[in-house]
Amino acid sequence: MTEFSSDDLDQLHHLYRINLINSCSGYKSANLIGTKSLDGKSNVAVFSSITHMGSNPALLGFFLRPTTVLRNTYHNIKSTGKYTINHIHDEIIDDAHHTSAKYSEDISEFDATKLVEDYKDNFLAPFVKGCPVQLAMSYVEEYPIKANNTILLIGKIDKLYVPDNLLEKDGFINLSKGKVAAINGLDGYTVPKLKTRLEYQRPKPQFEKTNE
Repeated sequence: MTEFSSDDLDQLHHLYRINLINSCSGYKSANLIGTKSLDGKSNVAVFSSITHMGSNPALLGFFLRPTTVLRNTYHNIKSTGKYTINHIHDEIIDDAHHTSAKYSEDISEFDATKLVEDYKDNFLAPFVKGCPVQLAMSYVEEYPIKANNTILLIGKIDKLYVPDNLLEKDGFINLSKGKVAAINGLDGYTVPKLKTRLEYQRPKPQFEKTNE
């Protein structure tokens, strides 16, 4: 087994370190965030940091890199307050990954790929057509992370679109049926299969404290 101390990590080639640290946390969500600028230019970009923040209210958060250079996604969200989250699936992996390329703000990634803009219920920001799960989001707040100058941006779910065949009776969304992808590191994509669902867990009786 290979071991890395914090000193070892500091000495690694930067690309090796990036790949190592980005993959050591495990599989991450694979999503496309869609936005639109005030002058009507659409933007879509791949993100692997979207995470559940709470169910009531329904909040999701994601991390943005330092804004020392123009970040179209961040700029558009701050300007309009609206964005979409779209689950990447097996048929669009190549084009979804290409949205990580650094295009100038006057070029839409929708034009540079085969991804198609999709609009629902007069929502400002574009969805990605064909994605199994789509969410309309509104900006709530953000927190600067002083340790590395990244930003945690939090939004609330305005609308959630889920195909009937993915939605179980108890509200569980079966992503396997939608062939939804996950990301390993920066560029490793997988389409996982649901193995099992387990019941809500309670302490085993022999470990529960009794009131004496």
